[in-house]
Amino acid sequence: MKKLKIVYEDKKILVVDKEAGLLTIGTEKERYNTLYHLAREYVKKQYPKNKIFIVHRLDKDTSGLVLFAKSEDVKRELQNNWAKVVRKYYCIVEGVPSKDEDTIIVYLKENNRLEVIPSLDSKNGKKSVTKYKVLKTNNKCSLLEITIVTGRKNQIRASLAFIGHPIIGDKKYGSKINPLNRLALQAYYLGYDDNIFKIDIHKEFDRLF
Repeated sequence: MKKLKIVYEDKKILVVDKEAGLLTIGTEKERYNTLYHLAREYVKKQYPKNKIFIVHRLDKDTSGLVLFAKSEDVKRELQNNWAKVVRKYYCIVEGVPSKDEDTIIVYLKENNRLEVIPSLDSKNGKKSVTKYKVLKTNNKCSLLEITIVTGRKNQIRASLAFIGHPIIGDKKYGSKINPLNRLALQAYYLGYDDNIFKIDIHKEFDRLF
């Protein structure tokens, strides 16, 4: 069984660093090799009646910070105020965006093949707002810092592909290269009230620059 990477823990919450390729929560096909299963087993070892609750998720191929609640009340409080949580990511995209900083506003709709399709038509899906800043570039690819204002499924991946700069390793959204053998997307920052959780950029991301 994979080892849980704990970033922070107290009586109310557990914050962990999810590795790429690991589901946040189970599906019909896979129930046990998940981050939720690892977190549940961890708290139960502390005391058999302990429980853990999903507050939010990351895509299977995205790595980084995931926050769990230790009670339903805490889960409900966090989810009711989730729009106030600041969430930031690192990612590497193909090419160099024309602007060093920008905000991508698109409308996302999921089709029958479970693909998220971005559009500029406000009648065609749910509004998503994604901010980016270019941190480094080598003219072939660029390291971006992403701040999401909304939290839609595949929002970052679909939005960056829409402007012609898919995340490397993201074949689903049109990437043609995969030098890291993984999706180059990392959730590195969570902040709400006076609580701030951060992890360092993955070393493999920096090696490309």
